This record gives sequence, structure tokens and C-alpha cells, in this order.
Amino acid sequence: MKKIYPLKLISVNKDIIWGGTTLGEKYNKPAGKTAEAWELAVHPEGICRIENGEYAGMLLSEYLGSEKFPIMIKLIDARDSLSVQVHPIKTEMWYIVEAEPGAKLVYGLKDRFDGEKFRAALDSGTVTDLLNYVPVKAGDVFFIPKGLVHAIGAGILIAEIQENSNVTYRVYDYGRLKDGVPRELHVDQAMKTIRDFTEEEIEAQRFSRGRKEPGVLADCRYFRTEIAGIDGSADFSEASGFVSVICLEGQGDIDGEKFVKGDSYFIPAGYGGFTVNGVCRLLITTE
Repeated sequence: MKKIYPLKLISVNKDIIWGGTTLGEKYNKPAGKTAEAWELAVHPEGICRIENGEYAGMLLSEYLGSEKFPIMIKLIDARDSLSVQVHPIKTEMWYIVEAEPGAKLVYGLKDRFDGEKFRAALDSGTVTDLLNYVPVKAGDVFFIPKGLVHAIGAGILIAEIQENSNVTYRVYDYGRLKDGVPRELHVDQAMKTIRDFTEEEIEAQRFSRGRKEPGVLADCRYFRTEIAGIDGSADFSEASGFVSVICLEGQGDIDGEKFVKGDSYFIPAGYGGFTVNGVCRLLITTE
């Protein structure tokens, strides 16, 4: 039987064309360009390793005894805008950690989806006229059901909590080149996936388990995420499954295991309650 303790995770870091350097400068990641830091990941494209304790160096999948895990959590630093995209099998949520003045993102369409009109706008290069751009600031939350068109804008750093899938249909990419050629688009697949949502429908999914409590960002069928601000000491009761704890600001410790801004801990199911000491802002996610 494996020993159970708070596992400090080593993120899986991705360099993508639109990424910036903020994660290395301010969030305890390697220096240089990092577009995405996968803070909790058991995925074919990347698996976190354990940094501390008896199992240091072990893949999280080896510790869990499984190559499958229900969710993935990323920190995403968008120096430039991400492609306009849609997910066929993934629901996710964005928490805005930082945003430059004037930053905005794409959150759905201005009007109802019309496939013929949308494709014509793609062909003519005017599709941005159909997109719903929303100004953002730190602390904002966006819940993105599968089928909703979206894109992170330039100058935004987010925490993304999602179902464990990386399937993305890229609809529009601003004509950017990678290695001298345009990045692949998936227009036909996206056209079959895009759908409309009312605000009420999105909120119903975001809080489908019906617990809209202070500090809770989402409590949907896939995950429950909250923000906890701590100044001193705070006790957390035992969860029914795992707990992910990511420090977005400050520093402290979890039952003596120290953390700083940008660190990620995985508390395995069965560990029990835990105590956090410090001055910090934490992103806490459970099933």
C-alpha cells in the first residue's frame, strides 16, 4: 500500500506559438517562454511527476496506478491571442489570474449560430465580426461548455480547469504561420460542434450540483473549484476524493509541506483533512 501525503507536482510545460514568459518570471516555472504549465495532468501528451517525499521522481500515473484521470488543470499565459476554437468532448472553466489593461477574450458569438453565414465569414476573413468579445479583469470566471466558441485574448493569464481531454477544433488562427506554414484548421469538424447557449443554460451547467457558495467558482458534474484566501491558518475537511491545491499568490505550507506562488499539490483520496498556514490565495479543485 502506498504512503499517502500531499504530493508536490512538477508541471508539464508547453512552448506554443502564442505563449509568454510570465510563468517563468512570476510562477516558479523554468525561465523562458512557457505557454502552458500543466499543473495536474495524467494525459498521453504529458504526465506530472512527483517532486517531494518518498515518491519523488515518480509519474503521478504510476502513483495512482492508472493512466486515466478525470480532470486536467493548466496555467496558461497568452502573450498573443489563442486561436478561435471549440471543443467537442470537453467542458472547461477559466479563472482570470492576471489581465493587462484592455485585455479581452472571445466568449461565444454575438448572434445565434448560422452555419452558412459563419463559413462565409471564415472564407472572407471577417469571422471576427461575428465573435462576442468580452473585456476581462483578474478574478473573472468563464464557464465553457462543450460546443461554445471561445478564445483567450492577448495579455491574459488564466487557470484552466477541464475535463481530461485535449481535443480542440481550431476554427480561425489569424493567418499565423508555424515553421513557415499556417497551422491546421478543423473547420468542418467545428461546424458540426458549435452550438448556442443562453446565460441561464451555462449557469445551470456551471452549478449543476446546486451549491453556489461564496468562493465557489464552479460546482459542475466534472469538478468543483473554489478560491480560498488565507491569512494565517485554515483547516480543510476531508474530501470524498482527491484535492488539487495550486498557489496563485503568496506562500505557505500544507501540513508542513511548503509552497510558493505557482506550486501545485495533489492530495490523494483518503488523506483526510489538512491545514494550510500562510498568507496566500489558493485554487482548490475536487471531483
